[in-house]
Amino acid sequence: MKKWLLGTLLLLFIIGCKQSEQTKKEAVSLYKTELFKEVQMSAIFEDSKTFVDLVPKKDIAILEEEYIKSKDNQGFNLENFVLENFENKSLKGLQFELDSTQNMYSHISHMWDILKRNPDSVFAHSSRIALPHNYIVPGGRFQEIYYWDSYFTLEGLLVDQEEEIAQSMVDNFAFLIDSLGFIPNGTRDYYKTRSQPPYFALMVDAIARNDENLMVKYLPQMTKEYNYWIEGEATGDSLKPIKRVVNLNGGMTLNRYWDSGNTPRPESYKEDYLLAQNLTSDSLKQRLYKNLRSAAASGWDFSSRWFGEAGGLASTETISILPVDLNCLLYFMEKSLAKANGIKGEEEVQNHFSELAASRKAIIQDYFWNETTGFYHDYNFEDKNMTSKLTLAGVTPLFFEIASPEQAEKVKDVIMNTFLKEGGLVTTLEHSGQQWDAPNGWAPLQWLTVNGLLNYGYVDEAKEIMTRWLTLNERVYANTGKMMEKYNVEDLSLLSGGGEYPTQDGFGWTNGVALGFKKILEELDRPN
Repeated sequence: MKKWLLGTLLLLFIIGCKQSEQTKKEAVSLYKTELFKEVQMSAIFEDSKTFVDLVPKKDIAILEEEYIKSKDNQGFNLENFVLENFENKSLKGLQFELDSTQNMYSHISHMWDILKRNPDSVFAHSSRIALPHNYIVPGGRFQEIYYWDSYFTLEGLLVDQEEEIAQSMVDNFAFLIDSLGFIPNGTRDYYKTRSQPPYFALMVDAIARNDENLMVKYLPQMTKEYNYWIEGEATGDSLKPIKRVVNLNGGMTLNRYWDSGNTPRPESYKEDYLLAQNLTSDSLKQRLYKNLRSAAASGWDFSSRWFGEAGGLASTETISILPVDLNCLLYFMEKSLAKANGIKGEEEVQNHFSELAASRKAIIQDYFWNETTGFYHDYNFEDKNMTSKLTLAGVTPLFFEIASPEQAEKVKDVIMNTFLKEGGLVTTLEHSGQQWDAPNGWAPLQWLTVNGLLNYGYVDEAKEIMTRWLTLNERVYANTGKMMEKYNVEDLSLLSGGGEYPTQDGFGWTNGVALGFKKILEELDRPN
């Protein structure tokens, strides 16, 4: 009996050791392995995102051991090793037959089913964050859900009376907030270090237009996301920036985009690594990596908007900048929390958030309005001055009705005289080669501007922008059968330019804004 007991204990010990070793192996991150760095630096795949989206067939620790043992062997081929040990579990992108009889708007309505994804299957070792409800992907290389894209997509879904999938999108974001504490940039594990422009409250507001009780349903998640954005908010006189919060003089706080990582982004490892090679110290490299990651958190990756005085991508200084659009979004979040608590009957909490919103509105006016240019600018808190660049982010105070009528008129003049091009609104006035600069126009920025102008009664100007943008969309669709991620609004013979990857087609937010504009134009032209 004793021998049997000892044998059993020994067997359990061996199993425990094996399980412990297995746990250690599973805990190894792909992004910290020699294999990962070699694959990304060798540029086996044209797009650095391709490799991090593949699913390993074995534990990463085992693959790393096999790679290290075999990489110096004669005849070893890295690409073959990857193809043998990784597989593409992503749903195939946009493969569909163009129906030449469809106009652009019918095509968009048809595209919802092609861009729709069912609840995710869970694959071992996959980078995908599995979602429990149906959702719409942007398209092209983006085969997972993305945060701020989804609001503009959702507006189009609602125009097409796709309320069920629209609410499923919101439910997925609520799930992410509940499980992760925030909404990541996208549903991949390499995005867990950052969020994106916080549009969750706007999505809730959109689906609650016919049922305000939905504001209360999602109040816990809106509150939790708000707490994520204000985490580290200081009391007293501390002026030290903490994560996404920057504490200012007089007890005031504003927000910035911030990523917790300080290494090259896994999905753009080679690009980031090479950009930092001329820097003279590890601390400078880490700061650049954090600034690049934080620019990705803004959704504007990349743009001269974030460049320092030296100019160029290597001068990116996102974490030193208080963005006007982000702080307007936090203002709307505070207003939404006040509204939802009011519906719930929580008068004291309602008043608290109303006061926060009023305070932030005043601070936005103090820090971001430039009377000389007649426009809203970002603010560099390190330099204690507004940035000099004019960007379409400056229209956000009109979208959220923060601007006075006099300010709105000045912004309108800048928009129509400076930003408006033949194909719509250009993102910035700089031709830097980055995709969030001239000559490119982006659907979400057209949406914010048009609705901002309509808030202040500038109907003719809004109609002009919508007409130019939709005409460009329709022309490209007629020539290609596709809706694009972005467009060249200056030279209508071209699609777009700049960026880390080729022009993508699909495309969620372009589809949503096109349908939204079509509806707005129809309503404006309808006889009273």
